[in-house]
Amino acid sequence: SIADYKAAAEYLSEDHLSPELLIGHSLGGSVALAAAADITSANAVITVAAPASPVHIERHIADDIESILSEGEAEVDVAGRMFTLKDQFLADIRSYDLGAAIEEMRLPLLVVHSPIDNTVGIDNALEILEHARHPKNFLSLDGADHLVSDDDDARYVAEVIATWADRYTRVDLSDHAQPDFVAHAPRSVTTVRIEDGFRTEVISNGFPLVADEPRSVGGTNTGPTPYDYLMTALGACTAMTLRMYADRKKWPLETVTVNLTHEKVHARDCAECESDSGFADHFSREIHIEGDLDDAQRKRLGEIADMCPVHKTLHGDVVIASSLVPVDA
Repeated sequence: SIADYKAAAEYLSEDHLSPELLIGHSLGGSVALAAAADITSANAVITVAAPASPVHIERHIADDIESILSEGEAEVDVAGRMFTLKDQFLADIRSYDLGAAIEEMRLPLLVVHSPIDNTVGIDNALEILEHARHPKNFLSLDGADHLVSDDDDARYVAEVIATWADRYTRVDLSDHAQPDFVAHAPRSVTTVRIEDGFRTEVISNGFPLVADEPRSVGGTNTGPTPYDYLMTALGACTAMTLRMYADRKKWPLETVTVNLTHEKVHARDCAECESDSGFADHFSREIHIEGDLDDAQRKRLGEIADMCPVHKTLHGDVVIASSLVPVDA
């Protein structure tokens, strides 16, 4: 995990922007602390409900340790999630000195922890802070569980992190906060707003999103393109339609994965196109279905995919009524 974390930072530095904030939750927080000293672009570290030592996880897998050591690996339940842990994992966590890594990193640190965390106790936060050098800060997240599963708690943590970390970044984190127009947008509509460049703030049914274009065409590549969102709509609608149909039929459908691509093709080269002149929008939709389904059920689900409402909209008569709102409105 530490190697993956460093590799991700290296990729961002080479292909996007060098990461300035390192944030990790639970064992991910331990990974962020361990990797921090080797990520030279990092200006600050934030941990949320992180253990002070990776060996802490052994208390949650005590009943499985013997099986891991004897069999080489075992499926274990950690905080409600299933993992395959190998004997090498036990060797790693028992040999790693996270305290020394924390002392070595010498970066501003924000430790977020709940005093009622029953998975990783609050004493872990104290131990992390004891190893860390100043400046270091602690946020006691009163009432939150280990996963910070309550939406209000999660938003509060995000807001505090953004405020605390703003001084350690070259970009203004407030640019990524919920824009003012979001609070006034009706929840039943989609509203978009653009100022400079192609980066576009979106509020759709009450959810804030971002749209952008790749750098190659003048964008900043900070969000999906409009066509990406169109494929998202088609893919999500396809998956939801199959789920709805299978549930109604009580079929053992487990997961649906839809991979989509979009390109402009010559109409004359498109077998499915009605016209043979100009260019056509060609969407490729690859549907993966998992579950104990027979051939007839799989075939029927493939047919049902074309019945999703967004698919029908793209093939149907579409009317777009536009109006320019007067300036004084």
